[in-house]
Amino acid sequence: MSDTVAAVDWQEYADEAQSAIAGAATPAEVEEARVRYLGRKGELAQALRAVRDRETGMALNSLRDRLETAVGARRDELERADLDRALTQEVVDVTLPGDELPLGHLHPITQTRRQIEDAFLGLGYEIRDDREVETTVYNFDKLAFDPWHPARSHRATFFFEEGRLLRTETSPSQIHALEEREPPIYMVSIGRCYRRDAIDATHYPIFHQFEGLAVDRGLTLADLKGTLLHVMRAIFGPDRRVRFRTHYFPFTEPSMEPDVSCGICGGEGCRTCRYSGWLEMGGSGMVDPRVFENVGAEPEEWSGYAFGCGIERVAQLHYDFPDIRALWEGDLRVLTQF
Repeated sequence: MSDTVAAVDWQEYADEAQSAIAGAATPAEVEEARVRYLGRKGELAQALRAVRDRETGMALNSLRDRLETAVGARRDELERADLDRALTQEVVDVTLPGDELPLGHLHPITQTRRQIEDAFLGLGYEIRDDREVETTVYNFDKLAFDPWHPARSHRATFFFEEGRLLRTETSPSQIHALEEREPPIYMVSIGRCYRRDAIDATHYPIFHQFEGLAVDRGLTLADLKGTLLHVMRAIFGPDRRVRFRTHYFPFTEPSMEPDVSCGICGGEGCRTCRYSGWLEMGGSGMVDPRVFENVGAEPEEWSGYAFGCGIERVAQLHYDFPDIRALWEGDLRVLTQF
């Protein structure tokens, strides 16, 4: 037996260690006692490394086993006590309301789109959603765009090869509808459109548009005006002013543009309305006879009107957005307000 082993009273060592383990009040104190009496730098570990005879080695290993058992038992005892305390004191009342989790909601553009759909469904119109990649035939030719029209320019429209393009408006849906079935037709096409517009407070190169078409016998400009007034009052309320201005569009004659008074400035003039007090909504007019001829319909028998407005513009007017770009930037500080 070495001098290190012989110099220690192992019975006193065992009593002291068991007393420290039994007196530990927390798992941390149990771990502290374990390191002190069973750790690699403790007297017991040092003695086990220095032992040279069988009897002493068996006695020290037996002591180590007893202390390890005492450590495990005290740790389990404290963990059970913690669990019992949690079960009795930290009671959860399952009848109390839980924490309210943040929920998402519809984007302002989607909300506006559904408002528009509801307004037209109430008038008996069908809602149509067509392809976004079109041909020049349907986007321009059959809508009676002249060859020199600026919309045909590569500076205004996103073109692909072989006469394909990203539609500049949802008007091609009207041609598809006229080719698919005989009038009467009352339909609204809603979807994304694309133009090479400079980005500013009221323009964006990607936007949503709703385009309507009504074809029947005896329709007049008064029917168009009444329809647009009904829809605009349904969206903006009766207090907003609406006016109509004469204009030119290739596929309607006569044509007019509806404007709505600016809600940002109350019609007084601001940056959003370019200090005019009014915001342009889109275009409208009676269907040009050439369009009927392009789809094989008899212009002497049928009359109709068409109209189109940007949904972002409607949302901007409805929610009084000063800048249309806020609808596309995805800033939650803005979008969560609606």
